Amino acid sequence: MLLDLIYLIVFVVLLPWVAWRKFSGGRPVAAPWMRFTGGIAPLPRREAGVSRIWLHGVSVGEIQLLSSLAREIDAQAGAKELAVEFVVSSSTTTGLDLAAKRFDAAVVFPCPLDFTWAVRRVVKAVDADLLVLGELELWPHLLDAAWRHRLPVVVANGRLSDSSARGYRRVAPLVRRMLSQVMLVSARSAADAARFRALGAPTVVDAGSMKFDGVRGDRGAEDVWRLAKLAGFRDDDVVFLAGSTQAPEEALAIDAYRAASADHPRLRLVIVPRHVERKPEIVALLDGSGLAWQARSTLDTEGAAPDARVLLVDTTGELGAWWGTATIAFVGGSLDGKRGGQNMLEPAAYGAAVCFGPHTRNFADEVAVLLAADAARVVADGPALTTFVCDCLVAEPPLALGTRAAATVAAHRGATAATAERILALLSAGPRETKGCPPAREPG
Repeated sequence: MLLDLIYLIVFVVLLPWVAWRKFSGGRPVAAPWMRFTGGIAPLPRREAGVSRIWLHGVSVGEIQLLSSLAREIDAQAGAKELAVEFVVSSSTTTGLDLAAKRFDAAVVFPCPLDFTWAVRRVVKAVDADLLVLGELELWPHLLDAAWRHRLPVVVANGRLSDSSARGYRRVAPLVRRMLSQVMLVSARSAADAARFRALGAPTVVDAGSMKFDGVRGDRGAEDVWRLAKLAGFRDDDVVFLAGSTQAPEEALAIDAYRAASADHPRLRLVIVPRHVERKPEIVALLDGSGLAWQARSTLDTEGAAPDARVLLVDTTGELGAWWGTATIAFVGGSLDGKRGGQNMLEPAAYGAAVCFGPHTRNFADEVAVLLAADAARVVADGPALTTFVCDCLVAEPPLALGTRAAATVAAHRGATAATAERILALLSAGPRETKGCPPAREPG
């Protein structure tokens, strides 16, 4: 009750901000009332003999990982003549949108806020055999409701940074209780596994990072080829793609392009911002640069403008394929220290020459792997980004760095298959008959 009261105070305080997000034209908060009350649209009826797995990912990155995991679970289950189905929740509008594209929209729903009444209603309505949390999404009431409902919980690709672990240690009794209600933590690295164990997780395995499996690497894929053709890229074009960018990274990418393109007329610039609602801000930058540019949203109707060497991708859900067109890649959210970086394994898997800023705490282990293999570069600021682009064009052939990047990603694949195998083993042990669960489900 005390935690519910604290949540309620925070919820009320944040209501003006929620309203502002809704009516300001920015990215709205996902279904706040439904998540507060624990409302959920009816899910498809469960079929006899089919195990239902509830996948939860807070936003786009986690949903991407879980969709890859779902494909692997489905493939392994089919080989074992087991029947499984998935329902999917997320906490953000972008996560829900991606989940609706990767899964049947009828099985996608907003994850409830961590109020007792909300999570209990949703856990009962979902009626799953297993709950899989992507990376790290631990909430006391959600875990308690799952435990009371005899619903085993798995943390997939478990990620726990040093700073997060320090924060959790301040509320160690609460964290130990939460982790005691988790059946399995499949950690992304040995360091993450050690931190989970130190905080009290009873069963932890170092499975490796699923992010190496969740990225593609086929430049000849149909969607990659279609986008390259749509953008009017020629075989001799060198595409410099700045993806998942935040301010001021778009401006720095434009500066790098301007410096390099004077001597390299076949250079193209593609900007894919992390949040498409920042389009007006980036349009103002491009208009002020004097460069000929085009918006992705106009390509389908107007075709590629012959004089536009810069493309602003103002649509969502395509970055994974756009990376496949890149020769040189800058991965954003990594220069200002506020965001912790975005997924640099996506361009690396395609064999692009990859760089990113020094602030990549969200991908610390993946970055360490790439740097140890001399398969990526860290750029400290705008001038360093310009130098990197110019070096790729002149001093260092992009394919040398890119080839090492693709080989490194390929060598570290396999965590998704191992995690899927462990999940199916838990399901085979019997629904809700698992160690640590209470002896009976709480009624209602």
